[in-house]
Amino acid sequence: MILTLTLNPSLDRTIEIASLGRGAVIRAAAARLDPGGKGVNVSRALLANRIASRAVVPFGGDEGRHLVHLLFLEGLDMVTVPVTGATRSNVTLAEPDGTVTKINEPGTALLPAELDTVAVAVLAAAHSADWVVASGSLPPGVPADVYARLCRRFAGAGINVAVDTSGPALSYALAAGPALVKPNQDELAAATGMPLGCVGDVVEAAKKLRAAGARAVLASLGADGAVLVEQDSVWYGEATVTEPRSSVGAGDAMLAGFLAAGARGVPALLEALAWGAAAVSLTGSRMPGPAHIRREGVTIGPPDLARRLRAPTDPPPPPSHSDLV
Repeated sequence: MILTLTLNPSLDRTIEIASLGRGAVIRAAAARLDPGGKGVNVSRALLANRIASRAVVPFGGDEGRHLVHLLFLEGLDMVTVPVTGATRSNVTLAEPDGTVTKINEPGTALLPAELDTVAVAVLAAAHSADWVVASGSLPPGVPADVYARLCRRFAGAGINVAVDTSGPALSYALAAGPALVKPNQDELAAATGMPLGCVGDVVEAAKKLRAAGARAVLASLGADGAVLVEQDSVWYGEATVTEPRSSVGAGDAMLAGFLAAGARGVPALLEALAWGAAAVSLTGSRMPGPAHIRREGVTIGPPDLARRLRAPTDPPPPPSHSDLV
């Protein structure tokens, strides 16, 4: 069983538009509302593919009640924790060519007692878990080492922890030795302070995260595919997407596919890429099921280190807390 924790879940409204013009009145072609948050999406993707998962979800206010209702309608196995602050709402503007503009609220603070209650819920639910997925941004005021503390607690119990976050939370988690981290291209550049212009840069940056404590690194690169760096192997893969609709939640679907296939080696990378590509072909933050997943469009092999990335990434100035640079 795979347990997910989302400290900062959301309601995700996706609005399809013909084009985005600043200052213009834009008429929507379609709209949909989905439950969101990175861990929530991982559990939703696993549910869509009939793989056992449970989600720990703090919720508050009308938005939080609506979120829980939508998850209940999907049939998600979840542990809900009521909190005083309101659950955030995010807006995505999707254009026909696949361009996505996201507006994410920061969320509201979790009180220390509420964070303790969430931690107790995670510990109670994890007794039958093979993996705990700690993912997403942190609400305001939550200590940056919260995922690191989870890593240390579960490592002692023999439970693998996958971390998908950014900034200080990622840096602290690395030092706690997670079994897996899944940064995207921007997060990888920020965590290492390295410009990423080619696949070789991605491989070196991922090795830097392994040296900092992660046992394996799955780096998602959007349209450029993904790189998997493990102790004894490095693989590169990409997947064909004929008609991209929305990239929202695609990285979460990728992580879910990777874990569903055993979280190791080429078979797991193949499944990760197939699930991620399937999510890109769907509207909003829908998660793909078996009918959407096309493994024949995935290619995997040793990385061509000189291959240029379509969107090179320059990192921001390194944060003072980081011990990676």
